[in-house]
Amino acid sequence: MQLQLQPSTEIVQMLNVSSSARGMAPGLKSFLVQLLAVLLWLMLGAPLLERAQVSLLPLQHALCAGGVAAALGWAWNLPRWWLPINFFFVPGLVTMYSLDLAPYWYLAAFALLLLVYWSVAGSRVPFYLSSRKAWQAVAERLPPAAMVADLGSGLGGLLHFLAQQRPGGRYVGMEIAPLPFLLSWLRMQLCSGCYEIRWGSLWHVDLQPFDVVYAYLSPVPMAELWRKIQHEMRPGTLFISNTFEVPGVEPNEVVQLDDLHQSRLYVYRLGGGDRVI
Repeated sequence: MQLQLQPSTEIVQMLNVSSSARGMAPGLKSFLVQLLAVLLWLMLGAPLLERAQVSLLPLQHALCAGGVAAALGWAWNLPRWWLPINFFFVPGLVTMYSLDLAPYWYLAAFALLLLVYWSVAGSRVPFYLSSRKAWQAVAERLPPAAMVADLGSGLGGLLHFLAQQRPGGRYVGMEIAPLPFLLSWLRMQLCSGCYEIRWGSLWHVDLQPFDVVYAYLSPVPMAELWRKIQHEMRPGTLFISNTFEVPGVEPNEVVQLDDLHQSRLYVYRLGGGDRVI
């Protein structure tokens, strides 16, 4: 059987959106990707399978639309952590609909996600957790009695580890997502942790007192964060970034971590160590 399918004017116009979508925020771009993927599958993919007499279940159609969404997200240069979200979004909706859950379960799930990810749209920084091997590598590079800041401290794992392994230092975490902040604060109280958790944006903390600043963010804020670090941190202090490099600046040290994601730590020493490449 030979099938011929001519793209309509509407489909061509939808595909041309990619040229103007590249400069959009990832959240808005991902939303457009989902709409376009569903429309493309309904207008092209599903009719093609129907003509070929191939029958799919609703979840299988959703997985195909998710594959289209992931491909579009990759083509439109979405950050890599958005790609699985694009793939599983429509299948997730179909699966939840098939479970016939009461409406309050959807509201509860939305509220939970909001408490964890509510700042992502503005900051473009997802919720990452550092590995224990990253904690150990940071601990090995601390000067005696160091004052350390963890920008985006999540559940407080690094702070708790450093307070146990290097008790002579002072450790401060900044976290803006409400639920991770609350859980890390409760952990600190229950475990009598000798560290501090602050709720707020990393952009509002003065970095001048700190000997070491650690961050596990995303590529988006690194250039702006580096300007803040250069302006506020003292010569000889350290900035350690997990996974994400400062653009255009050569690190003093790159630490390869043998963790699940094969992460790297990029270590920058202020005052002569910020060599532009």
